[in-house]
Amino acid sequence: MTADQEKKQAALEAVKYIKDNMVVGLGTGSTAKHMIEAVGKLVADGMNLTCVPSSDATEKLAKQLGIKIVALDEIKKIDITIDGADEFDGDFQLIKGGGGALLREKILAWNTKYNIIIADSSKDVKKLGAFKLPVEVIPFATKQIVSFLEDEGLQPVQRMKGNDPYRTDENNNIIDIDILEVDDLKALEIKLLKVPGIVETGLFLDTTSLIIVGKEGGPETKER
Repeated sequence: MTADQEKKQAALEAVKYIKDNMVVGLGTGSTAKHMIEAVGKLVADGMNLTCVPSSDATEKLAKQLGIKIVALDEIKKIDITIDGADEFDGDFQLIKGGGGALLREKILAWNTKYNIIIADSSKDVKKLGAFKLPVEVIPFATKQIVSFLEDEGLQPVQRMKGNDPYRTDENNNIIDIDILEVDDLKALEIKLLKVPGIVETGLFLDTTSLIIVGKEGGPETKER
């Protein structure tokens, strides 16, 4: 199977957890795209769902598919959120944010009763960090934060879009850092979030309820 086939397989398995009248959080990225399309089919077939998007791109696709979209502040709690990951390990720890939506994705995850991560098999790692960790920062402090991260030995690189800084939906910058040699991810998360101007990191350490991985012999489900 190709990686994209694995992504689709995982997405189709995940939407089986969606029931009528649920509030559903919609993730962002290439894997989540398959899930959004599958949710669109559920809605077209008559299921009543209210959905909260994690990015402008997800909102646009969902609306094209006829999915009812609301803002987070219009609902009390999300029943289930389905999203992708750039990496996950055996402790249900994730790196997310390759698509730049990490802030809204983490807000959705925090406000969700049951979080499902869908992924192709390449995202399953023994140790997080081969994928660079995205850190969302406000533009005003970006230069100083880059200097701080350099001093910490985290090899920061500001994400660019062409010749301009990449901007998130919240109009922030992204700095990608190297955490492969970091053993205590919780301590790193605490240290980073103490820095004024760092808005959020792509470390999702304790939000995931279920991981579904697409595989040749059928989807593999890992439950916390």
